[in-house]
Amino acid sequence: MHPSTDSATAASDEVYALWDRLAEFPVAEADAALAHLLTALCLMFAAHNALWSVVVRLPSAAAGDSLLGWRPRQVRLLHPVPAVAASVREQFDTLWSPNVDLSQVLAVSGDEPFRTRLLFEALPPEWFESEHYRRHYLAVGHADSMSVRCALNDDVRIHLFVFRDTEAPRFCAADSSRLGFVMRGLKWFYRQQLLSHGLLIANAPLTPAERRVLLAMLDGQVEKQIAQALHQSPNTTHFHIKSIYAKFGVRNRSALTALWLGKLR
Repeated sequence: MHPSTDSATAASDEVYALWDRLAEFPVAEADAALAHLLTALCLMFAAHNALWSVVVRLPSAAAGDSLLGWRPRQVRLLHPVPAVAASVREQFDTLWSPNVDLSQVLAVSGDEPFRTRLLFEALPPEWFESEHYRRHYLAVGHADSMSVRCALNDDVRIHLFVFRDTEAPRFCAADSSRLGFVMRGLKWFYRQQLLSHGLLIANAPLTPAERRVLLAMLDGQVEKQIAQALHQSPNTTHFHIKSIYAKFGVRNRSALTALWLGKLR
């Protein structure tokens, strides 16, 4: 077999192994599964950090909104070092101001259901002399990134970024193509992640307390066990469960579980 064929086969096997490993995580371990995905991507692409974001479209965007109503609802950094975390918070705050950067506008532009992008192909050369690039890339150790955007429906998208530092070479077209291959096969995973936060079909996002109860329910624990594990009263646990059912529009645990099996809309 030709050496290049061997390399391509090994790369594909690595992706299949990642898919299989993610499928093995129990539903209740959604956070651990996401951490595993981000870690695997950093290893696969010689990246030093990764960011996962759930972006939703606001019901009524303001006139002249350059982001067309799109705003992040949930953000997860693989390595939330203080400088990077502060940069992400600052960028989030600017999304509600007139000072939206070109990179943020381009991230939400277009209607493609699935898209990969290389930073140095998506943005003009002068952008890399900008304050935004210096402040939110170079100052926090990033030099380059590539991204994936996947639409779950008309109003919810997954945005994923992987970053390389100043010592690493730039991402190339082959990297972008491979990242697209990895991420295109994981729509089921995105759905489970969003369900665990109430961000896909719930009437409102889950509170942190509700999410802890939900994950325990999905792990098969009964109300008494959940109350003991979370150090709360049975009445508090019961209140959270009733709220979870209401937000997901179901009446019992079996109907709630069916959402993760894709049997209910």
